[in-house]
Amino acid sequence: MTHRYQITGMTCSSCEAKVKTALLMVEHVTNAEVSKESNSAVITMDKHIALPVFQQALDSKYQISATHHNETAEQAKSWLETYRPILLIFFYISLVTVLIQLKNEHFDGMEWMRHFMAGFFLVFSFFKLLNLKGFAESYVMYDVLAKKLPVWAYAYAFVELGLGVANLINFNSIVTNSVTFVVMSISSIGVLQSVLNKKKIQCACLGAVFNLPMSTVTIIEDALMIAMSGIMLLTQI
Repeated sequence: MTHRYQITGMTCSSCEAKVKTALLMVEHVTNAEVSKESNSAVITMDKHIALPVFQQALDSKYQISATHHNETAEQAKSWLETYRPILLIFFYISLVTVLIQLKNEHFDGMEWMRHFMAGFFLVFSFFKLLNLKGFAESYVMYDVLAKKLPVWAYAYAFVELGLGVANLINFNSIVTNSVTFVVMSISSIGVLQSVLNKKKIQCACLGAVFNLPMSTVTIIEDALMIAMSGIMLLTQI
């Protein structure tokens, strides 16, 4: 995609060159044409880059602004494109599990959560197992347990698979949900640390198949499983 930006503060050809160099150094920028005469920059990028990222890359004497496009709309569009795989997965799991409930006279919330968790763990373990080594290499970068015990990064995918099967066949609900609560709680610690520290790490939730950044979306995924397993435990204790 290509966008035109307004840049103020350029007074000479040297400024023009400095701005162009700084913009080209920004990740995902593929080309930049800068003009001090029109105080503008035409930037080509392989994904939308937020305006503050460009401003941070420039010297404080230069100010960049978006005058030819809606920055909020572009950021929303970029977010949807980035997380489309996860959004689609959640949509399909939600759709299938709700359709299953149509056979019941009344909506069974506990059964729906169990089926949702089954679908979640089976699908996410599937993507991890497509490239187990790639997943493990990404996971060990931020998971607190995998950092100390690297074999856990390989075992984690199979634990998710087991939890998916256990939920699907309704195996000992207390044991299944207890394991889920503990495993997902431990996993969320590393995710929280990475997001709060603003580390640019690839999220391993879908293995190495999709290049997804670590973000609040990952926190929501873990929190959802923790909440569901916690609720199911409380109803049975």
